[in-house]
Amino acid sequence: MLASLGLILLCQLIGEAITRGFGLLLPGPVVGLLLLLILLLVRDRFAIIAQGPLRNGGVETASRGLLNNLSLLFVPAGVGVVEKLDLIYAHGIAIVLILALSVVVTLLATVLTFRLVSRLFGHEAP
Repeated sequence: MLASLGLILLCQLIGEAITRGFGLLLPGPVVGLLLLLILLLVRDRFAIIAQGPLRNGGVETASRGLLNNLSLLFVPAGVGVVEKLDLIYAHGIAIVLILALSVVVTLLATVLTFRLVSRLFGHEAP
């Protein structure tokens, strides 16, 4: 499991290096996840890649362990919020408005994307 976690973190590090090196607008962990996805997709085709943490579902087991304890990763964010309560009191209304606006924009983008993909594949959206 340690090697699998190391592989996940290595992919994240490489993704971060790629985004900073090429000045991409994507977050480094997203590029790292894409790299990990590519590794998982090609692991059955190449025997060399299938060795180590990629064999026998090692990455899947490690990621399941991370997901089971995901709530622990929110503790630092919660501490950061409590630490900045004075800013929240000062700008609370603006923060709530921006959050509400971002939810609406996200929902609209999701609906428009769904409708576009439905048309492209010949299915009518409900």
